[in-house]
Amino acid sequence: MRHYNKILLTGIHGQLGHALKPALEKLGTVIALDREKLDLSQPDSIRAAVRLIKPDLIINPAAYTAVDLAESESEIAHAINGIAPGIFAEEAASINALLVHYSTGFVFDGKKTHAYSEDDVAAPINAYGSSKLAGEEAIRESEASHLILRTNWVYSAYGKNFMLKILELAQTRSELRIINDQFGNPTSTNTIVNATIPALSAWEPGHTGTYHLVDQGETSWHGFAQEIIQQYEHLALKKNLPALATSANRVLGIPTADYPTPAQRPAQSSLNTEKLRTSFKLELPHWQEDLRQVMAAIAA
Repeated sequence: MRHYNKILLTGIHGQLGHALKPALEKLGTVIALDREKLDLSQPDSIRAAVRLIKPDLIINPAAYTAVDLAESESEIAHAINGIAPGIFAEEAASINALLVHYSTGFVFDGKKTHAYSEDDVAAPINAYGSSKLAGEEAIRESEASHLILRTNWVYSAYGKNFMLKILELAQTRSELRIINDQFGNPTSTNTIVNATIPALSAWEPGHTGTYHLVDQGETSWHGFAQEIIQQYEHLALKKNLPALATSANRVLGIPTADYPTPAQRPAQSSLNTEKLRTSFKLELPHWQEDLRQVMAAIAA
């Protein structure tokens, strides 16, 4: 297993940063910084932190993730998602550090009928996707050794995410209406961590590049919501948990047109993971099994 002397980790209060911290401690000393200690909207703050810590590994899960708000706050979204990764890359190159940065399937326009590969042309259709693509391009244009890991529909038992929101709403509502014509790969932070750590352990310079990291299989937001409710109902019977107000058959599918939002979403953001699985000899779980493990942990 490769060892790293100092690991700089951003975004520790986000769901992915929170999940990564204990796992990264197996690889080296982790210096985890929150927004107060490292302001990603300020390039000087980034440069000062990297030059003070002198890490040999930088992990950047921090991001501006408010997709709709990014339409009206594009400048701050671009600063955090677009400019900051490039600053990290410049600093990483200057000290020969490895940079790991997380991106999104929202860099694609969603016009494909099946999963996107790393070779497909990125063409984002909203400000959030544009800012994330700018960050990717800044890293690729640098001389830094890097892993850009695109993921999708991330959730966990911690923080704010779709799974926890559905469980919250289902406690009081008798019916949920969820979009059924946008498709992606629900992916827990467990999967992302369980792939990131082996990739870092096996890292070689030839691995520099962009990879897709998501659970296997795809579904719609409606399908994801239904599965969340169904799995909760199953656990409720086994564990004597409180019943939800919404049953699985009362999760109704609606088209995107019936739920307008400030930001347009790609109809298809599913990602093909063959490159990652082959390069690092990884197995990734099916999204339903991954969800089952997260739900079981919540029930416990």
